[in-house]
Amino acid sequence: MNNSSNWDWDTKEKVVADINEWKKKFFAIRDIVPSDDGEKIATIVKNEERRFFTCVNGETWEETFERVYSLKFTPDNRLLALTYRDYEWAVAVDHEMWEEKFDYLWNLTVSPDGNSIAVNNRTGEMTSGVCLNGKAWENSFPEARDLVLSPDGKRTASHVQVKPRAELDILGFMKKNYTVAVDGTPWDNTFLNVWGGIFSDDANHVAAVAMTDMSQYTIAVDGSPWEQLFGAVWEPIFSPGSSDVVAPVQTPKGWTLAMNGKPIWGNFSQVWKQTYGPDGQKLAAVVATDVGKWTVAVDGSPWNTVYNQMVLSPIFSPDGKKVAAVVKHKNKWTVSVDGTPWAETFDNIWDPVFTPHGDQLVAKAEKNGRYFITVNGKIGKKNYDWLWNPVLNPDGTKILIRAIDKGKYYRRIVSVNEI
Repeated sequence: MNNSSNWDWDTKEKVVADINEWKKKFFAIRDIVPSDDGEKIATIVKNEERRFFTCVNGETWEETFERVYSLKFTPDNRLLALTYRDYEWAVAVDHEMWEEKFDYLWNLTVSPDGNSIAVNNRTGEMTSGVCLNGKAWENSFPEARDLVLSPDGKRTASHVQVKPRAELDILGFMKKNYTVAVDGTPWDNTFLNVWGGIFSDDANHVAAVAMTDMSQYTIAVDGSPWEQLFGAVWEPIFSPGSSDVVAPVQTPKGWTLAMNGKPIWGNFSQVWKQTYGPDGQKLAAVVATDVGKWTVAVDGSPWNTVYNQMVLSPIFSPDGKKVAAVVKHKNKWTVSVDGTPWAETFDNIWDPVFTPHGDQLVAKAEKNGRYFITVNGKIGKKNYDWLWNPVLNPDGTKILIRAIDKGKYYRRIVSVNEI
């Protein structure tokens, strides 16, 4: 998590970098990424020899590579990248290379506290696995599809193929050849397919969607499938502080939420993107009350207002009393709070952030090709060429704006009430 209380919340404006100068200086730039605190901005640079390197606040890394991608900052402002040179891939952390090298790397993932870095890897033996903080799993598999990092950053999991499939084995997909590996150890049970893995809060359990045959799905927890089978299942979550698992499931009566295999809500045309409130008591999800009628349900009760195109993941206020969601209706985007949409609509809008008391919502939005901050639907006075998601200070009175304006990258601090 970001320790934003230590950030500079007093300096109203800084020009951190001139992107126009970068474009003049370098042959090509790509993937511009700011740090969470806005003090740094990095990019991947290509020179005239078609070699790649990184640049932070205008200062370049002397080493060059054949490829660099997946650029990102950790919460403590370390720059991460995946690099390729001399037929080997490696992780770079603030320009220091991991000793372990691989044939390929992907899914670069950072723990919430920034202390753990994990990545999927492929070896020279054409097997795959996970590497955590520079140490690869002892076991590797014919295929590792993804990467799940535990909340404490100490454990990893991935959906894996257990046995290699012969090249001409056209019926191989009918065999139960997939499972979940946790810290490199596969579950005893295998399935036709698995996906949507997640760790429990205490990192002691893993749940995932499991396909048991061509038309039946369920949830497997630590390798043990629920007794109940369903026509379809979406990704599960753990109930906060417990080993109970909640997932959307399709029954003959429609879609509902099930806990540990048993329905806990009524039936809808669709249910997904379930999330718990901060105290773990309330449960919200995106639902369709009928075809083309999307909304949010809280503890099984849908909002009165429906939207005809899309509703994104519900977001609880810190006190758990309000729920907001980005919605799309008649080709326009806005935010709905407890079922009441903002009067203003946008060409695009990103997930909003509640202030600590839950009385204000801050979001990045786009309209007519320009980007701006909006508070409770009110458009900010200034617009930008590009804008990253706003960050609030600990008491929610100030907004950190990270933006590009006329080719320069600015770090600005603005009062929520003066946006």
